[in-house]
Amino acid sequence: MHMPEPLLEVRDLSVAFRAGKRTAEVVHDVSFHIDPGETLAVVGESGSGKSVSAMSIVDLLPDNARRTGTIRFAGEDLLAADAARMRQIRGAGIGVVFQEPMTALNPVYTIGGLLAQAIDSHGRRSKEEIKSRSLDLLQLVQMPDPERRLGQFPHQLSGGQRQRAMIAMAIANDPELVIADEATTALDVTAQAVILDLLLDVQERLGTAILLITHDMGVVADMANRVVVMNGGHVVEEAPVEDLFSSPREEYTRKLLAAVPHLGRSETVEQLPTTPIELRYRTQPQRVVEHPVLHIENLVVEFPGRFGQAPFRAVDGVSFDVDRGEVVGLVGESGSGKSTIGRVAIGLTKPALGTVEIDGIDVSTKHRRERKELRRRAAIIFQDPSSSLNPRATLADTISSPLRWNRVTRSRRELDRIVAELLDAVHLPKDAAHRYPHELSGGQRQRVGIARAMALEPDLLIADEPTSALDVSVQAAVLKLLLELQERRQFSCVFISHDLSVVEQLAQRVVVLKDGKIAEQGNTRQILHHPRDGYTRQLVAAIPVPDPAEQRARRQERQLLLASPVAPESSSLV
Repeated sequence: MHMPEPLLEVRDLSVAFRAGKRTAEVVHDVSFHIDPGETLAVVGESGSGKSVSAMSIVDLLPDNARRTGTIRFAGEDLLAADAARMRQIRGAGIGVVFQEPMTALNPVYTIGGLLAQAIDSHGRRSKEEIKSRSLDLLQLVQMPDPERRLGQFPHQLSGGQRQRAMIAMAIANDPELVIADEATTALDVTAQAVILDLLLDVQERLGTAILLITHDMGVVADMANRVVVMNGGHVVEEAPVEDLFSSPREEYTRKLLAAVPHLGRSETVEQLPTTPIELRYRTQPQRVVEHPVLHIENLVVEFPGRFGQAPFRAVDGVSFDVDRGEVVGLVGESGSGKSTIGRVAIGLTKPALGTVEIDGIDVSTKHRRERKELRRRAAIIFQDPSSSLNPRATLADTISSPLRWNRVTRSRRELDRIVAELLDAVHLPKDAAHRYPHELSGGQRQRVGIARAMALEPDLLIADEPTSALDVSVQAAVLKLLLELQERRQFSCVFISHDLSVVEQLAQRVVVLKDGKIAEQGNTRQILHHPRDGYTRQLVAAIPVPDPAEQRARRQERQLLLASPVAPESSSLV
């Protein structure tokens, strides 16, 4: 039987980067193919070479990159194509959806201008034809109010809307292949689900093949026909999606799958054995109090409107408590107000109305001594450690800064001892104390952020999306670390996230936010397994799980849930 020719064939691809007189090869003899209309997922941890391999196809690597091997698209050798020919292929033959549309979209052009460039660069058309085609594209990607969006700039759109505009540009000239490079990583779960639906819809309508670059195995289970697993620049395994999830051959693939949080199966995250660590610099005895560690009642947060407009109410009448030693998950879509609440709790944002108390002390207190005491009792872990760590400060200075600011100790020797204990607590080597943030991986930088937050042994920890920027194996390690530290120190925690699979690993209770208001709150099992509110059910349904058969059933049930005017009171999605 004659097999059809693959649309894309990559054979023995190697990529090296020149740095001065040295050359470092980061992709080694990679081979895979994509058939017409097929979705191939390339997965692996950060640094595995998956994005470099994908960008090699469309020649979007830096000038110091050197490619060898064979890349054939629709029978044409792309490595032999000159720059002019590659410009024709990009867009007309191969479209690209980048990970972060805010940096990929030119901020000085409107969405209409960006689409006009994409359309006009592959054949001259009149202004009327370009506008008509632009509107058709925005309607195809289900952009709300497409006529108005044509005149808006990228910064005026939400993250999901910017990604829709990016997809519209990628398919502007009906390409045969779309490369989606971590196209949903920066989106919340409902926006991610919409974008995945959109890619599948475009694929069905246009017959487009998709090369999906991702570290989210739930997305792979939802989208892919076949999977290529990469590690260290090598292909370690390739298999149909069902075979890969049911019977992975390679140990690396099994470890990668084991690290993925699976909604409804929180027991898969192992509890590490703990050894109590004595941090003897704390001089105050443990306080015994009857009131909650964090008490929020009728909280309202407003931000000034622009050019005389009314203030924007980001948080509207929110009330909940966090008891001692309890972890409460704060979940919702982007813009729901969850990070704002975290910033209010730590004293970084002032409320307009309502009560916020830590250990019975109002965070808006005007008494200097109480404000200082609050800074010692509460700490925060930020989402992006790259921007929250001082690049000019060593790890020792970063971790010890809360101790120095609060004058816990003035002895350099004592500070060094405490830093060493904290590095050990977050499983970093003691000799890392004199290194700088840029010398660490993303996961290691986040461990430094955790060590800094734990320096004063706070009663309350605000964890604001601490794992959203990490790949699955690093995310699993950081989650285990937080579980271990919480068990040792028994601090209270507000864990802010849009990923309910992650929240399930940590939280005893969950507060669901929508448009600044509480949609639902309760214990974790009730909220995630038997949600009562329709919005919560949509959140739960939007999370892809790393099981192709289960994910197909979830996708069908989610479509029924979205189509139903009145959602059922119970759900079997978990």
